[in-house]
Amino acid sequence: MRRITTLPSEATPGGVGVDAGAPGAGATGPSAPARAAAGPASHEQPRGWLVVAATFVSTSTIFGITYSFSTFLKSMAAEFDADNSRTALMFGLTIFFLFVLGLPAGKASDRWGPRPVVLFGCVAMVSGLVLTSFVQSIAVGYVTYGFGIGVGVACCYVPLVSQVSAWFDRRRAMAVGVAVSGIGIGTLVGPPIAASLIETHGWRETYRIFAAVALVGLLLAAVLVQRAPAVVGAPKFELKPVLANPVFRSMYLGGFLMTLALFVPFVFLGPYAKEFGASDTSAATLTSFLGLGSLAGRLILGLFVNRVGLLRLYQLCFATLGASFVLWLGSGGRYYILAIFAFILGTSYGGYVALSPAASAELFGLNGLGSILGALYTAGGIGGLIGPAMAGLMIDRTGHYESAIVASLLLSAASVVVLRKAIAASKVHHRPDASARLTPT
Repeated sequence: MRRITTLPSEATPGGVGVDAGAPGAGATGPSAPARAAAGPASHEQPRGWLVVAATFVSTSTIFGITYSFSTFLKSMAAEFDADNSRTALMFGLTIFFLFVLGLPAGKASDRWGPRPVVLFGCVAMVSGLVLTSFVQSIAVGYVTYGFGIGVGVACCYVPLVSQVSAWFDRRRAMAVGVAVSGIGIGTLVGPPIAASLIETHGWRETYRIFAAVALVGLLLAAVLVQRAPAVVGAPKFELKPVLANPVFRSMYLGGFLMTLALFVPFVFLGPYAKEFGASDTSAATLTSFLGLGSLAGRLILGLFVNRVGLLRLYQLCFATLGASFVLWLGSGGRYYILAIFAFILGTSYGGYVALSPAASAELFGLNGLGSILGALYTAGGIGGLIGPAMAGLMIDRTGHYESAIVASLLLSAASVVVLRKAIAASKVHHRPDASARLTPT
């Protein structure tokens, strides 16, 4: 038997409460008690850690491959006789489809469970890598790599992360942090491995090797993942009221502005370092520093949720990410400053990714969380598509990187302002005494 107890949202264990009075609570359909009745708060089970393991394996695989793109940039650009902006568009398309297709992937997971969606993503990613290894023009690469990898990552990320959130309540922030720390691990080890393989086997054979890695990793994730009990029998979820919520819209705009800047270093930090004499391996290692910071952000920042407050910590990640571009701008190509920049950027990005599902659950509830996250992530898709391509265009036209770095700095600063507006709006309707969760009797 379970009973409903009420306590302040910020005091909810794990820093994540479901607030009946918070904006979006009514917009998602059910009341707070109804959401709680469908929630996992009363029965965190060891099986949930299998889902954490599945998500860790998946994210380390898909993002280790995806975020190695800067290591392939120069080789592919030279072979296809393409400039920076055209080559960067391959990565931009991947990010676009990754985030935009997160919405249908999340909805499919809500309806049929995560396993079939992950298996579909496995097929898409493996096929995309293999086909890309044979393309003879960059235009075809836009389809095989941009669309193929984007579909694969979308299907193997949002469904799994939303399931982790649904399996946990008291330890949700920690569980999600561990699960998505795979992104940091993948980003840490992927680029140097790719650089070594490209040097010995060429970029085409490296993609075939990555395809084999993706096949094994994603099949393992599909075997481990289990649908959370919270999703089974949940009230019917309607997304349209959430999309009309002013808090959701402000969060969406903030995410769009932030990702316009975020993915520029993923593509151009390595080439920038090479302009100042860094070797291929050293340039690839900068992405590893980003991955190391990302890992730290995912694992460590969640420990401060109770002390700082979930939404306050979420805002801090945005602010730190934007401020970090000052280091890149003033680095003068000095490698150690670029490494510090990459680590700080990665830490704030890792915290943002780890806290996003918990922040969304805090503001909008657990019911339909896969769909809500998918909808929010489309902002990142649009930002990821436009940001690197526009930065590449600036670099090609000006002959230097400064204009692209300044633009990234200004855009990320604007995202902080917009996110603060969203959080402030959520507190206008916040009733601390209305937060509800289930506890065992």
